[in-house]
Amino acid sequence: MTKGARGRRLRKIAQKRGFMLRKSRGPLSLDNHGEFMIVDPSRNVVVAGERFDLDLDAVEAWLADEDMGLPVES
Repeated sequence: MTKGARGRRLRKIAQKRGFMLRKSRGPLSLDNHGEFMIVDPSRNVVVAGERFDLDLDAVEAWLADEDMGLPVES
């Protein structure tokens, strides 16, 4: 699976669980590592990856933990 397809799949899973997966669009800096963050849109709060520092493996692991360890499926 390509990185783009995997990102889209994880974005859909996050949305089904009430979260938003955001990809960094700004220039790299100390506060922007160029990857992903997970946001709770109901509270407008970053719940993981405050510095856009989650890669796709970390996003998948976080979503699996959020679902009490169940495998992440599309």
